[in-house]
Amino acid sequence: MIALTTEDYLNGQVLLIDKPLTWSSFQAVNKLKYALINKAGLPKKFKIGHAGTLDPLATGLLIVCTGKFTKRISEIQGQAKEYTGTFFIGATTPSYDLETEVDQEYPKAHIDEALIHETVKRFLGEIDQVPPIYSAIKKDGVRLYEHARAGETVEIASRKTVIHEFEITRIALPEIDFRVVCSKGTYIRSLAYDFGKAMQSGSHLTALRRTKIGDYNVINAIDPTFFEENLEKA
Repeated sequence: MIALTTEDYLNGQVLLIDKPLTWSSFQAVNKLKYALINKAGLPKKFKIGHAGTLDPLATGLLIVCTGKFTKRISEIQGQAKEYTGTFFIGATTPSYDLETEVDQEYPKAHIDEALIHETVKRFLGEIDQVPPIYSAIKKDGVRLYEHARAGETVEIASRKTVIHEFEITRIALPEIDFRVVCSKGTYIRSLAYDFGKAMQSGSHLTALRRTKIGDYNVINAIDPTFFEENLEKA
């Protein structure tokens, strides 16, 4: 990583971070923020933010903008995103991923490769998607996950989203690996749930990695701890 000056960060940088598993996006940004304050001498109130949240149970590309480049966050967020991951077929969870325990099991003996590939076609293009109740979207001023944790039932409106590419990369039932390119606002957890339902079964997400946002690629990203250590050596 090229050593940058305080002025470079204030004028604006786009930092590509490979978010570790279990870290929140907020934690990753804070790691960089305090490293830049303590090691690079940036003022405590300098601007820094990320261009698109990743769930704690997801890994991969988190784009962090500093200084004047925080104005570019909305532009970056609007770009198409690529994900890879794994669906577990035959069971659902309330959160649509591993944050919560399995709540129901479904038949899966009828599912074969032909049905899987045929079902993929139903999710290409513009689709209606209902976000998971375990999400940060607000309903009546309260985040949905807070309603969920309180045991409250709320009606969630569907949203239009676009699946540009949807590829199955491995079938080893009950697991299915995939690669998806989608528009802003797509919930891969909801895609997992809807995919299982479309096959007259159930499904939840067991692994997720964001690999691209627009032309930005995770292969060029670095671990936030490595970023901090690199600043220590600068």
